[in-house]
Amino acid sequence: MNHPGPLNRVERIRALTLAAITILVAGCSTLQGPDYKRPEVPDKPQWSQLEGRELTASEVILPDWWHGFGDPYLIQLIQRAIDQGLDMRIAALRLDKAGVQLGKDRLSATPKVALAPADAIARGKSNNAAVKTTRETESLGAALTWELDLWGKIRKEMQVADARYQATEMDWRAAQLTLIASVAERYFQIRQFDEQVVQQLDSKKQAEELLDIYYAQHKEGMVPETKIRSQKAEVANLQTQLLDLQRGRAEAELKLATLVGVPAGELSVPVGNLRDSVRILEVPEVLPADVLSRRPDVLKAEYDVLAAHHLVGKARLARLPTFSLTGAAKTGQSFTATVINTWTFGLAASWAGLFDRDLKMDVKLNEADLAISREEYRKTVLGAYEEVEIAMVNLNSRREQIKQLEAQVADLQVVRNVQDARLREGLVSQLEVFDTERSLLGAQQQILSTYEQLLTDTVTLYKALGGGWEAERPGMREVADSKTVK
Repeated sequence: MNHPGPLNRVERIRALTLAAITILVAGCSTLQGPDYKRPEVPDKPQWSQLEGRELTASEVILPDWWHGFGDPYLIQLIQRAIDQGLDMRIAALRLDKAGVQLGKDRLSATPKVALAPADAIARGKSNNAAVKTTRETESLGAALTWELDLWGKIRKEMQVADARYQATEMDWRAAQLTLIASVAERYFQIRQFDEQVVQQLDSKKQAEELLDIYYAQHKEGMVPETKIRSQKAEVANLQTQLLDLQRGRAEAELKLATLVGVPAGELSVPVGNLRDSVRILEVPEVLPADVLSRRPDVLKAEYDVLAAHHLVGKARLARLPTFSLTGAAKTGQSFTATVINTWTFGLAASWAGLFDRDLKMDVKLNEADLAISREEYRKTVLGAYEEVEIAMVNLNSRREQIKQLEAQVADLQVVRNVQDARLREGLVSQLEVFDTERSLLGAQQQILSTYEQLLTDTVTLYKALGGGWEAERPGMREVADSKTVK
């Protein structure tokens, strides 16, 4: 009976190894899991407040949409906040850091080279005492290690890194969109306070004039002293409200300063009139359908899903054997030249991952993270739908409220003019005058408040629609990169 010799055994082992590698290579796409697909979300064929969604966002929303408010000072403040606001600086630095990390991760695909004394290279460690040198020459060595990406492990790592970088970029976009909205809202508040202060001063002036009338009538014995005291209390109440408005204005200005990157107290917003300074930005009758490809938070959520998807593939591939090309070179170096004397190459393999139970559990953990990220994406999408719908409901309601309040103010102004004439003849009571003045002032300030809320809701809608960004689809940039990175 013939027994295979040592050489035959080696050849059989080599053949079996090559066959195993061939099978694994053929099935590596299956081992890393299925291709990425966007998580399914409920479709929204139509906004409830509108008839249709035929246009794209780029046709409806300009990149600098806030210019539509027609306020040069607001435009200046927003640009100043973008250029020097600390929120933007922090977001930009985080994006820069993510870019550095991405570059570092891409280096994993390149060979690693180390220089050391030749004797240390040969022994696999450094021992300076064993290095022989002379005055003329010394022996140096170079070690090269290059992991062969047979299964796509390294490519998976780069895909994870790229998805994380894109998620960070979405954070930067979200920071800018939030900053623009915050600056606009603070500015609207300041302008509202400015106009309310004017209205309050006017009401206080009229209350003081009425007090003078009561003083004159009291001297003639026409009204009791209690009327004077009641009117003085009304003047004091109006003064208290005026002080509160001025305090609110100052506080809003201090907060605006921080948003634009200026120390609180160093920004002085000139006094202006809200309705004269800021016009209502008309919302298109048809809103875009591609809101989910524009909102930074939705895009970030999908990039998180994409990263989690690639992490599952990475964890699966980590269990496969690792093959590395290794090389060593010994050089002879003199004062005039460096000569490579010898090169040696080899192929190293590690099969430990096949039997590592921790790596198997890592696959399950990453699959759990992927399931969580998919649900978080769906939650973000539903939240986006909600914000757009609420903003449109609020806009429609504010417009109707303003119409009703304007009609109310017109009626109260007529009543007040009639009462002013009858007051001097003593034909109306003080209580009637109080009620009319308070109702008129309340309605006027409610108009202002509603106007400011209408402007803010408009900003909220544009923010909910994703602002003026170009539409983007996670995964497309990665496909382009994969053509140059193997």
